[in-house]
Amino acid sequence: MIPRGLFFALVLFGTFGVIQQATADWPTFRGADRTAVSKETDLLQEWPAGGPSLLWKVEGSGRGYTSLAIANGRGFLVGDSISGVDDKDEYLICIDIRDGKRLWAVKAGAPWMSGQSSWQSSRSTPTVDEDRVYALTADGDLFCCDVATGREHWRKNLKKDFGGNKADSWGYSESVLIDGKQLVCTPGGEKATMVALDKLTGDTIWTTVREGDRGAGHASIVISKIGDVRVYVQTTGGGALGVRAGDGKLLWSYPIEKTTAVIPTPIVRDDLVFISAGYGRGGALLKQAADGAGGVAMSEVYPLKKELGNKHGGVLLVGDYLYGDTDSSGVPFCANLTTGDIKWNKTRPAGGGGTFSIAAADGRLYLHFEKGTMVLAKADPEAFVEVGSFTIPGSGERPSWAHPVILDGKLYLRENNTVLCYDIREKSPAAKSSGN
Repeated sequence: MIPRGLFFALVLFGTFGVIQQATADWPTFRGADRTAVSKETDLLQEWPAGGPSLLWKVEGSGRGYTSLAIANGRGFLVGDSISGVDDKDEYLICIDIRDGKRLWAVKAGAPWMSGQSSWQSSRSTPTVDEDRVYALTADGDLFCCDVATGREHWRKNLKKDFGGNKADSWGYSESVLIDGKQLVCTPGGEKATMVALDKLTGDTIWTTVREGDRGAGHASIVISKIGDVRVYVQTTGGGALGVRAGDGKLLWSYPIEKTTAVIPTPIVRDDLVFISAGYGRGGALLKQAADGAGGVAMSEVYPLKKELGNKHGGVLLVGDYLYGDTDSSGVPFCANLTTGDIKWNKTRPAGGGGTFSIAAADGRLYLHFEKGTMVLAKADPEAFVEVGSFTIPGSGERPSWAHPVILDGKLYLRENNTVLCYDIREKSPAAKSSGN
């Protein structure tokens, strides 16, 4: 058995060498800006029958729902019961994104085994920053490792070290935020609703307390800039909040009624904040404004609208329109951001099944359904138009809950034990005619 905190590496030529710089990065949950909208262009606008070309497929990443974090040609994810070890524990894994081969794995901790099988396993996507990668287990173990080797630099526990607690019983799912020298995360509750740590040492910089906070949700923190004030926006089991980045001062709070879980990551555009929660709650739009005294005030543009609720697949913004799953029905919706008015929400994709997670790129929506179907659709506020779908190999044993990643003309999917990479770049006319 591998001792806690140590790493193993596959004996592969070049394992510790430098991997060629990728054309762009997706270094944390929902991408570098946490919008789930890729800046990629020249992508396939329709998929052929059977879907785009599969470049590689690698098994052995273990059980889990984390998506890939990708930076500098390396991919990072977390899973339990991975191949090549003699235990069922949870590991942070590093792969070469050129072929999916494992470079190293370091033990994260015991597997999350609470509740029924489909609730178990890892759920927090790692965050990569320069030569370090940060991961959080469902049990609250937050640790920092070296990107090249997996060597552990430091470790904290959100419950034991900060008195944090979850607002539900499903474990921590947040992907931590790196902002300058700070690592910012959400232990949750009334002792340390949010904390900022020194990213190199793990030492505490500041702590934010929101009185009456029910505990951490599953969302990840996003950054807003109002005047000269940098604001960390987050939702917990108690609702939304804005925190001043410089010192952790609680700037504003938007409480919501208690619900089963609060999961989607907020969306920030300029001074607007869109939040959503499923289980019958809904989505609301808030507006921030500088108060003239170094603070930020918040007002409500529209309150929670049930038709804008989303359970856990996330909502994204393309142009002036929101797209996501209607709660967990598997029925996509499109709504105007500033008014909350629904444009459409009546069409369930023919190949879909259950709820879905979502990403977008080049005018298209990528819907990853929990029963193992990928659907490509137009990001069009006038109508839902499907332009491709396929069934993902290896899906069906457990829910397909990992969010899709779009980077460098490729679509990366995580299906429990398997990672898959598809070529979604539009071919040039010359390449098409030659059959390449």
